[in-house]
Amino acid sequence: MNSKETCRTELRTAIRQLSDRCLYSASKWAAEQLVGIELDPAKYTPSNTRFQRGSSSIQRRYRTNEITSTPTAGVSYVSTPVMEEDEVVDGDFYLLAKSYFDCREYRRAAHVLRDQTGRKSVFLRCYALYLAGEKRKEEEMIELEGPLGKSDAVNRELVSLEREFSTLRKNGMIDPFGLYLYGLVLKEKGSEHLARTVLVESVNSYPWNWNAWSELQSLCTTIDILNSLSLCDHWMKDFFLASAYQELRMHNDSLLKFKYLQGTFSFSNYIQAQIAKAQYSLREFEQVEVIFEELLRNDPYRVEDMDMYSNVLYAKECFSALSYLAHRVFMTDKYRPESCCIIGNYYSLKGQHEKSVMYFRRALKLNKNYLSAWTLMGHEYVEMKNTPAAVDAYRRAVDINPCDYRAWYGLGQAYEMMGMPFYALHYFRKSVFLQPNDSRLWIAMAQCYQTEQLHMLEEAIKCYGRAAKCNDREAIALHQLAKLHNELGRVQEAAFYYKKDLERMEFEEREGPNLVEALLFLATYCKDQKRFEEAEVYCTRLLDYTGPEKETAKSLLRGMRMSQSIPSMDVEHFPP
Repeated sequence: MNSKETCRTELRTAIRQLSDRCLYSASKWAAEQLVGIELDPAKYTPSNTRFQRGSSSIQRRYRTNEITSTPTAGVSYVSTPVMEEDEVVDGDFYLLAKSYFDCREYRRAAHVLRDQTGRKSVFLRCYALYLAGEKRKEEEMIELEGPLGKSDAVNRELVSLEREFSTLRKNGMIDPFGLYLYGLVLKEKGSEHLARTVLVESVNSYPWNWNAWSELQSLCTTIDILNSLSLCDHWMKDFFLASAYQELRMHNDSLLKFKYLQGTFSFSNYIQAQIAKAQYSLREFEQVEVIFEELLRNDPYRVEDMDMYSNVLYAKECFSALSYLAHRVFMTDKYRPESCCIIGNYYSLKGQHEKSVMYFRRALKLNKNYLSAWTLMGHEYVEMKNTPAAVDAYRRAVDINPCDYRAWYGLGQAYEMMGMPFYALHYFRKSVFLQPNDSRLWIAMAQCYQTEQLHMLEEAIKCYGRAAKCNDREAIALHQLAKLHNELGRVQEAAFYYKKDLERMEFEEREGPNLVEALLFLATYCKDQKRFEEAEVYCTRLLDYTGPEKETAKSLLRGMRMSQSIPSMDVEHFPP
């Protein structure tokens, strides 16, 4: 059996087993990958394939490396035996409990299975108790603090579940799904090391449960932890590593992994979205926009990840496209956190910040741990000059994910607005540590060093230097480097950066005061260095402008003519 047939067979079995255990999100993920596998052209003709994307611009773009299939489905693929089902005696009780579970009557489901000993029944009973505890915890949080408030409410079922799972594991009576739930319980209780160990056992024995991989990924906060995991070689491991690299900000590695997986899962919307996510982090907005347009053509009712697309449209100020996207998700499912964030971005772009905050708050009522909503709401409060509220929103974001550089950057901006540069500097340092290749963060930190309270110009120069090396698209760093060196009396270094900035402005065909300033400085510098021909070129260019710089250029030209004692045209006759 070839690699694609192996993946297809395993996924079909996994979808049924995951659905039987009510792990619906993992089942959905597996089903999406199943239809994402490229069909064998020898068996399927274009008329009976489900997705007609062979001429996709995305496929052409991302398959230039000539990968035709994932070799042996994961480098050194190890076949994992399919788990046998053990429900014979418990079957009727299990079906009743599952019906209650699907109706969200979790405690009724657990009660029905109280005397059942089959592994499926044990898992569903424990899973129902866990979700009942989560539901009660959410209710307590709303009762005590409101939907967006902080609370000390906990899941009261965790202690008994941990005790039961620990006993089952010691006695060898736990299956991979029970191990997954045990890992989830341990993670909630803060036992992260043991949780990783248990989740590794789960995915090694049953690798098709994407929920288990996702929980394991959330516990891999450093590359050292990730490399320390003893994972079996399976094609699901490639999905895990690609996603983990993404969270660890190893965006190029993640991109390579996902492109590699496209060899087999050529039509996977999930992989396309993850490629877009990696390129979004690399600020390659044009490619991201192309991918999302293709995703919407193939899956017009998709809401997942569309908030990222709205961020791209917001950054590019595409009013009409963002309006269309907001209307589309509103008609599809307006009570999704992603939908609320998209609509919030739309109102923010229109300058209606109060309405924008209203939708971000609605997103958080639907999911209080929705990171993007906290960060974006903080940005809106900054626009509204409500810095205390902005600080609170950003702090909630870093509580959820301490690796979110945008929230740390937002905190720096907020404290800078409040005239507290030392605090701002602390948060800017956090942000550049997490995202060292983003020029905007280095520029923000440099500007903080330049404030009157700090006035640490040498440190500012270092930050602008880093920004210039990180592809400063706003073209701020070179100009500031030139100005700071000039301010410190280093005219040679200043001339170097003014010349580089001038070359960039000419290449990008930009005009403005920075261009005039660079020409004026270079004209004066070259005159002082007795490089009269070069100075004359800069002065001649300045004569095309109106204002004091034109008169300065004339004066410089006169001085050079007199010092050289060479008869020349009268500068008074230069065109006005």
